[in-house]
Amino acid sequence: MFGTNKNTEDLKKSPVSPASPNALNTLVKGTVVEGSLRCESDLRVDGTIKGKLNCQAKLIIGPTGTVEGEIRCQNAVIEGRFKGNLHVSELLNVRETAEIDGEITTNKLLVQSGAKFNVTCIMEPDGSKNGVAKNADVKAENHAASTAIAGGKTEVRN
Repeated sequence: MFGTNKNTEDLKKSPVSPASPNALNTLVKGTVVEGSLRCESDLRVDGTIKGKLNCQAKLIIGPTGTVEGEIRCQNAVIEGRFKGNLHVSELLNVRETAEIDGEITTNKLLVQSGAKFNVTCIMEPDGSKNGVAKNADVKAENHAASTAIAGGKTEVRN
């Protein structure tokens, strides 16, 4: 009655399969996480995170999402609020509903018109790992203009 059977033993012996490359983690509206969070697949935040976040893939902060602290990720799309230090190794896409305050380090940057983008931004193209970093300090007040980045050059259109 309470003994083990073959099926239970087989489940215990089987290794845990790695996350699917198309997996998506989600923090829904009303969820609050405080502390450190690490994930290997994409993460969508519609709730609140206070602390450190290390995402090895794409981070999406939805329109109701709020993150305060430090983020390290490969790509990011921000539609909600962020305050703190943000390190994006590839592309940072700031949507028109975003509100961002803090320090940003990224390779490529896209800021849509209407976003509140109050930051210090350092651009580090792929060559920066060889000590040839090109920096662009970007400070925008209230509403950011459309910004396009190409080959380490910053073009701001009003």
